[in-house]
Amino acid sequence: MDILQAIIIGIIEGFTEFLPISSTGHMIVASQFLGIEQTAVFKAYEVIIQFAAILAVMLLYRDKINIKEINLWTKIIVAFLPLAIIGFLLKDWIKEIFIISTVAWMFIIGGIIFLIVEYFHKEENSKAKDIDDVTWRQSLLIGFGQVLSLVPGTSRAGATIITGMLSGVNRKASTEFSFLLAIPVMMAVSGYDLLKHYDEFLGADLTAFIIGFIVAFVVAYLTIKLFIVFLQRFTFVAFGIYRILFGIFLLIII
Repeated sequence: MDILQAIIIGIIEGFTEFLPISSTGHMIVASQFLGIEQTAVFKAYEVIIQFAAILAVMLLYRDKINIKEINLWTKIIVAFLPLAIIGFLLKDWIKEIFIISTVAWMFIIGGIIFLIVEYFHKEENSKAKDIDDVTWRQSLLIGFGQVLSLVPGTSRAGATIITGMLSGVNRKASTEFSFLLAIPVMMAVSGYDLLKHYDEFLGADLTAFIIGFIVAFVVAYLTIKLFIVFLQRFTFVAFGIYRILFGIFLLIII
């Protein structure tokens, strides 16, 4: 993987990780288009840029990362547990279904669900209008919704945001809860992968890794800020349509 490839993959990771469009599907298509082999070194690089995305969230929501927000973070941990437990139990099954056709169909299904939910959703009827208003029940429901993201192509952000809206949380609060929930999830995943691919870091091109890290961080930071602004004026309909079109595109190319 050269520096240009590292930059492109870093941009894709930073842009898609927190949007409800599944970074997995885009990374698969991009790596194949760029001719990047799914080697251990590339897996190690993915760990680096995922960590960059985590830092972007932590910087943007640094006011929420303190002892005063213990109630919020307890709810986030509650939401994290279903994925941690079920993901560990089903890790071998997840590897078996990690194929492009699965990703494509989950893109399409997820897109249709977004369109249906947005059709019936009434923002003014949402009981939780701020991230601090999210209840324990809603946190747990969002956590179980996140389990669906174990199926490749579903999108962790998409699953948590939709579940949040269905449980009575408005778009902005659901999205911000999804952002913060990404911190323990991606920390756990990145930490596990870091230990798993530790040896690959020693022989990797650190220049490409460092540049990719910076690119992913900057793009993720800007994407999150712009996404929140977008939600103040628009719905998720555009994302639903995009998911359907991208899923059809994947089915065509395979």
